[in-house]
Amino acid sequence: MMPALWVSKTGLAAQDMALTTIANNLANVSTVGFKRDRPDFQDLLYQIKRQPGGQNTTNSQLPSGLQLGTGVRIVGTTKQFTQGTLQNTNQPLDMAVNGKGFFQVLMPDGSISYTRDGQFQLDSNGNVVTSEGYPLQPAITLPQNTTSVTIGKDGTVSAVTTDAANPQQLGQITLTNFVNPQGLEAIGNNLFKETAASGAPQEGQAGLNGLGTIEQGMVETSNVSVVDELVNMITTQRAYEMNSKVVSASDQMLQYITQNA
Repeated sequence: MMPALWVSKTGLAAQDMALTTIANNLANVSTVGFKRDRPDFQDLLYQIKRQPGGQNTTNSQLPSGLQLGTGVRIVGTTKQFTQGTLQNTNQPLDMAVNGKGFFQVLMPDGSISYTRDGQFQLDSNGNVVTSEGYPLQPAITLPQNTTSVTIGKDGTVSAVTTDAANPQQLGQITLTNFVNPQGLEAIGNNLFKETAASGAPQEGQAGLNGLGTIEQGMVETSNVSVVDELVNMITTQRAYEMNSKVVSASDQMLQYITQNA
């Protein structure tokens, strides 16, 4: 069987996975806090027919050798944690991280997840929660008679109630960063989980030690560029077509051999 068939087959499979990644990016172009994925390609093992640098004669070496590649594969998808555009919503519980850092969210099993989605709401007890009902950490609870809420750039939360004219401080929202954010595991619902690759979470006050500031009444939009993704889609489609052409050419060569052998 012609090796070119199997090489082009790996190209078709890799481009198909790349197109899936692009489709997911475009599907989440309006998802708050979404970070685009970039597929990472890697060539496969080589068949060494003649070793580079091998002795051709006693006094001469092969300058390049003969190395035949066996194809390509996608070895990973890398999250691009570039800053998305900050969009004004005028909603008091909407928050955006301007810079590095993640909000902390308490999951039902007691573990902590991390998100850039700052569309927070209140539950029936006045707790600040995500759209899925997961509480923000550290926990912030608003009194029932709250008339207005102020969230400072450093995460300080204060509220004015009908019982007091002066604002009372309710707590402080902290941010968490990682040595390698690309190592976080995306679990859906705009949430990430810590892994061995991400490193341990580093919690701190917003605006200090490299952490971004918290902007009230704003959300961070997706960092997906529609134009870039459409260009990538065209490139991927053309690469897929070229690999399919190799399959057709290999088939025609095999057909010629079988008919004229």
